[in-house]
Amino acid sequence: MNPVNAWTVFWVALGTAIATGLGALPFFLIRQFSRKWLGIFNAAAAGLMLGASVGLINEGVTINLGLLTLGTFSGLLLIMFLSNRLEHNHGENLNILNTAGGVRGFLIIGIMTIHSFAEGIGIGVAYGGGETLGTFIAAAIAIHNIPEGLAISLVLVPRGSTPLRASLWSVFSSLPQPLIAVPAFLLVLYFRPFLPFGLGLAAGAMLWMVFSDLIPEALEETSHNTVGTVVTIALAGMIAVQAVL
Repeated sequence: MNPVNAWTVFWVALGTAIATGLGALPFFLIRQFSRKWLGIFNAAAAGLMLGASVGLINEGVTINLGLLTLGTFSGLLLIMFLSNRLEHNHGENLNILNTAGGVRGFLIIGIMTIHSFAEGIGIGVAYGGGETLGTFIAAAIAIHNIPEGLAISLVLVPRGSTPLRASLWSVFSSLPQPLIAVPAFLLVLYFRPFLPFGLGLAAGAMLWMVFSDLIPEALEETSHNTVGTVVTIALAGMIAVQAVL
């Protein structure tokens, strides 16, 4: 009999969500940034999101390439639709856009939230396979969530959000993890076949955000060489962390 119960899965997954908020810690020390730094931050966020996308795709392709591909295209279409709607409503003084650092901040929070559904499924599925596997996967996701919180803060803080608000938005983006981990744990046989679709959904959305938004804005604020260097370093760092874990 599996000694892990649903409450164990919930509290562990909630801990991984809270870890996302740690990504905002550097911004409690640094508050003012020049326009050049805004470009560098966008480039760093782009590299981190590219690395996360690579990790999601690598995981999904080993399970079901077809579902992964379908999920990737679905993520692309979803984020394009959301972007068009948000751009259309940007002038209507939506409070959530103001508190989240504008359209771009709201988009990155939405993308990370989509991503978190897949991670929550991963935690639940892993615990369905045993306590040791579940604990390892949860620890890896918690560590992985910290740079995701950093990526969110890199977009929000330079646009007027306080570090505390950026930290809270980061945690908010990961709340699907405890919410979806429990049903995934209880219904692991039903959730497992659809995991590649969820991974692809998040990857497709993040890739669109990187190439359509973050990198173009970074290039407006700093040099091409700087953007290329920062994106490459952030990408390599994220991939290295995933490889070690």
